Formats: sequence, structure tokens, C-alpha cells
Amino acid sequence: MAKKGQKFLTYSMETKMKAIEMRLQGMTAVNIAEQLGIVDAERVKVWMRRCKQMGEFVLTDSRGKLKEYVDENRYVKRLEMENAVLKKWLAITKAEVYQKSVDSLKSSESISPLRSFAERTFQERILCLS
Repeated sequence: MAKKGQKFLTYSMETKMKAIEMRLQGMTAVNIAEQLGIVDAERVKVWMRRCKQMGEFVLTDSRGKLKEYVDENRYVKRLEMENAVLKKWLAITKAEVYQKSVDSLKSSESISPLRSFAERTFQERILCLS
């Protein structure tokens, strides 16, 4: 576990890839660590395992906040997808509001002819009774 105030060593992507290449050529992790100046030989094993499992992209340092987005194409695609979803949502919402307004107009129009018919028949009956 990390201790308060502890500094972590970071290694460049080139160093990590070089260590993996050397390991694939058959060198031991201890020899690689000595040649490349890596403090912990176990770190080479971790890099090797991660690279086998998820590819070399996983070796990039992802700790902390990035000042700029590393993979801009993926970021742009994500934003385009969000825009497309928002446009669809807006279209659906507009259609629902339009449908509600049309339905309310139709219901008010259908009531008024019935109301006028009822009023006429009521007045005719009153006239007939008088």
C-alpha cells in the first residue's frame, strides 16, 4: 500500500515496449530491469501480462487527470454519438408535444358540435312544452 508522500516512478511507453520486446526474446525480468534501469523487476512481469491480456494501449499511463485527451478520434466519435442521440430525443419530444396539441384540438372540436346539438334540442323541447 502506498504511504503518504510516496513518489511513484513512471516509465515511458518506449521503455515499457522495449522491456516487453526483450522479454519476448527470452531475457529474464531481472536482466531487463538492470539494463533499462527499472527499479522493480516484477513491474516487467506486470507489463507483460497486461500487454498479453489487453494489448499495448493499456500500457499508457492513465493516472490522474489528463490535460488533453489522448485519443482524439474516439472522443470525437463519442461526441458525435451524443449529438445524434440528443437529436433523436428532440425529434421524439417534438412529435409527442405536437400529437398532444393535435389531440386536444380534436377533442375540443368534437365537443363543440355535440354541445350545439344538445343546446338546440333542449331549446326545441322547451319551445314544444310552452
